Amino acid sequence: MSDAHPARRSLAARYAPQDSISPDELESGLKWLQRNAVLGKIMNTLTVGAFLTAFALEIGASNAAIGVLAAVPQLGNVGQLLGVYLIERLRVRRAVCIGFGMMVRPMLLVIAAAVLIPSPMVALAVLVVALAVRYLLGSVMLCSWNSWLRDLVPDDQRAGFLARNLRATTFFGMLISLAAAGFIDGWRTWQVADPKFAYSLIFLTAFVIGCYNVYTLTKIPEPRMTVAKEKFDLLKVLKRPIHDLHYRQALMFFGSWNFAINLATPFFTVHMLKRLDLDLMTVILFAVISQTANVLALSHWGRLVERYSSKAVLSVCAPAFLLCILAWTLTTFPDRYILTLPVLFMIHVVTGTATAGVAVASGNLAMKMAPRGEATAYLSANSLVNSLAAGVAPVIGGLLADFFLTHGFSVLFYWESPQAGIMIEAVRIQEWDFFFIFASILGLYSLHRLSIVHEEGAVKEGPVLAEFMQAARDGLRTLSTVAGLYAVTDFRFGFRRRRAKRRHGSRPPRAPESAVAPPQG
Repeated sequence: MSDAHPARRSLAARYAPQDSISPDELESGLKWLQRNAVLGKIMNTLTVGAFLTAFALEIGASNAAIGVLAAVPQLGNVGQLLGVYLIERLRVRRAVCIGFGMMVRPMLLVIAAAVLIPSPMVALAVLVVALAVRYLLGSVMLCSWNSWLRDLVPDDQRAGFLARNLRATTFFGMLISLAAAGFIDGWRTWQVADPKFAYSLIFLTAFVIGCYNVYTLTKIPEPRMTVAKEKFDLLKVLKRPIHDLHYRQALMFFGSWNFAINLATPFFTVHMLKRLDLDLMTVILFAVISQTANVLALSHWGRLVERYSSKAVLSVCAPAFLLCILAWTLTTFPDRYILTLPVLFMIHVVTGTATAGVAVASGNLAMKMAPRGEATAYLSANSLVNSLAAGVAPVIGGLLADFFLTHGFSVLFYWESPQAGIMIEAVRIQEWDFFFIFASILGLYSLHRLSIVHEEGAVKEGPVLAEFMQAARDGLRTLSTVAGLYAVTDFRFGFRRRRAKRRHGSRPPRAPESAVAPPQG
């Protein structure tokens, strides 16, 4: 390593990989790893999704700006190319993760300070640039994290560890989101000051949590990477999955699917806040309901993927997800009405259940179709295709949104009699309804691409459909009781029970790795 970079050399030397990790070091590292995951989830909960959208609307974002903000996190994933290059060249994943984490976190301060800029246009430009830097550099951090995590956690413990992490991060994520939404709505109710300053405090809080999140990385050991068999060539590596016919067909499905759903999903929050006029607490509460349904269904879908196939699960969950997008048109009639909240509840429960199946099955399919020994290249190509498709879609949606805000389509029934004429508006499509319908239609094309994908051992989706209906019924029943909250929060006691079982020679049930998304920058 060159002498021109003493700071980099010092960081790499201080957090160098270890040839061996003792059981005590591993146990301590896994505890810090879980703490890191919880902190990362809290930080991201406060800075993405509904909070980011509401913050942008507060400082005057247009529909086009909302589309750009939704695209930035996805397009920022191209930074994984730099991550793959640095990891293969430097082979010090912890140092890369810590170094880029230190560069990424100050962007949250920049976002928080955007409220001090009087011009909405300039403030939004600063917001977009700060997010772009955060996610571009954060994707390098994420790339090193994924590789590091895979080598650190033993194979026979990974499934149980990731399942515990998922429950812990989901519980704290839901808790902090409700608390933050209550803080913002209370700020607005009591008129403390301009509501945009409440969001600024949220981002300041996220910055402090994010800094501690980076600190926890210094407490987690890193095993040394295996020696590379050949000289690393990034372009050559990325060409391999494109030249693989079966994987290329899978990439076409993943790309078309992510484009279709991201044409509409980034605007769900805008639809609820602006057209349905819901408060932020209600919006966050629906998000919590969806997340709870998601967690309750994850292990269920994992078992079905193993029993049947990824393609069979996708063939059931993907259409269900598309129907949920189309069902958003039923939330207005033509404005908010008595069934709006019940319809939203059903949509979020089924969406959470279907999303769990799509996440588990698509992640497993991408890994299953990647040849052994070449997973990094294939999964990186999959990530890039997904990110580009998911990034372009909301930009197009945002640019077209203002046009559809001033246009509408109606189907009228007219009854005429000698006494009078009666006109009934049977169907009315306006504003975001167009995007919900377009996304559903494009999603049908992605299902066609799925039918072409070849997966070894794939079976028909009939048995999976019956399992899906049962999972949805269980989710509705569980979410209507106190047991639903217990199922999500029982990660500590579940961990103790599983550890006790391991002492007697049994293992926890297997959960797919793809079900848990690692914390981002």
